[in-house]
Amino acid sequence: MTKSAQIRFTDYFGDLELPLNKAYLGSDFPAVHVVTNLDADEKFQDRKVPANPGNYFWHTGASYKAVPSMATLLHASRVPPEGGDTRFANLYLVLVALPESMRKRIARLKAVHSWEQSRLNSGSRSATDEEKRKAPAVAHPLVRTHPETGRQVLYLGNHTSHIEGMPVAEGRELLAELLEHATQKIFVYRHRWQPGDHVMWDSRCLVHCASDDFDFSVYPRVLHRTVIHGSVLV
Repeated sequence: MTKSAQIRFTDYFGDLELPLNKAYLGSDFPAVHVVTNLDADEKFQDRKVPANPGNYFWHTGASYKAVPSMATLLHASRVPPEGGDTRFANLYLVLVALPESMRKRIARLKAVHSWEQSRLNSGSRSATDEEKRKAPAVAHPLVRTHPETGRQVLYLGNHTSHIEGMPVAEGRELLAELLEHATQKIFVYRHRWQPGDHVMWDSRCLVHCASDDFDFSVYPRVLHRTVIHGSVLV
């Protein structure tokens, strides 16, 4: 699928969303973020210092925005013969599987999502002043209701900072506990990429992350990413 075709396909489902990070804007098609382990000169990046380290942490689409993403699409241009998979955890099932006492504890809590904190969580470069202005920290329900299915779903990931109204350390401990529960193998689908694959997912009910289990210095991993604008969370 060409980039222009991917844009047309994505546009059928809603409004395209541009990346907050200017480095993620496509040079030829701004809405197409090229997820890659190659630099601008087609040279391999250092595995220990990837350009987009956040890809390798469990996260959901732009939850650091007041209006997070609805869905994401990835098209596989070049992928390693093994490894470099993308994992998805089903946050519907995760919530149902929590003990009733925990579900009651978190039912009315709000998690603070922050682009600035997300960069720190993943060891990325610090957020710029412009990025902080465009995406100030925002609180979303920790348990949200999906706007189309009406089902409740846990909503968290690497973009979360702390729990609103709770001591920061205590809130982060709770978020880490929930994310560890959420990413157990029983809840996870692992997509093994083949060239030409086109995968679309609902960012409102899962977390995902890339796997770094391939040789960054030998095999290119190049995927084209487009994102669909979402709605306010309830």
